[in-house]
Amino acid sequence: MPAKFSFRPHSRALTKTHKVAVAGAATLGAAALAFTTVPGGAHTTTSADAAPAAAPAQFAAQPVKDVKASVTDQLASSSLKIQAIEAKKQAAAKQQAAAHKAAAHRKAEAARHAAQAASRSAQRPQLQTVAAATSYGNNLDGWIRQSLAIMKQHNIPGSYSGLHRNIMRESSGNPMAINGWDVNARNGIPSKGLLQVIQPTFTAYHVAGTSANIYDPVANITAAANYAAHRYGSIDNVNSAY
Repeated sequence: MPAKFSFRPHSRALTKTHKVAVAGAATLGAAALAFTTVPGGAHTTTSADAAPAAAPAQFAAQPVKDVKASVTDQLASSSLKIQAIEAKKQAAAKQQAAAHKAAAHRKAEAARHAAQAASRSAQRPQLQTVAAATSYGNNLDGWIRQSLAIMKQHNIPGSYSGLHRNIMRESSGNPMAINGWDVNARNGIPSKGLLQVIQPTFTAYHVAGTSANIYDPVANITAAANYAAHRYGSIDNVNSAY
């Protein structure tokens, strides 16, 4: 067994030099402990080596901000451009729609006017027919005027005065007049009507569109004028029995 030693307790406190020495030893021990806790494959640096590495991060922060701001500005500018393009497209579409609508309206108006014109055109002959039927009086003047209109359609010459003169000489304006004493009467074919036409002559020179009745005033005048035009050139050239 080892010998027993007896220690004397130090009666004096640690001197200032001793305190400094103890503090230094503690610091070295802490450093050694920190060094031993670093993994074996890791790279250790001292505080002097680590300081320069932190500096570039402070200088790199400003360019990153500038790049971010530049990208944000570009995106905003692109967004505004896209909105402007969309606005132009919408305006063009509205203009095109308005143009189509205006064209459709013009087309509809043109069709409506054409339909109205066609309707008026279809109604016009009916109105003319009614006017023709009602514009001539049922008297000698009306019969002569209606006959002249029909004669004009068939290129049969003659005038109002020529017709009126011969009618007054032949029948005195009586559409039912009949001659029962001349040679035609003796032969069984008496002269009849306003212009005293025999039946064979009336039948041969009858004008289409008029009555087939020899006593009809208009039919009688028109057939007699047609006969006179073929034989004498015009009813106006007849001044006696014909």
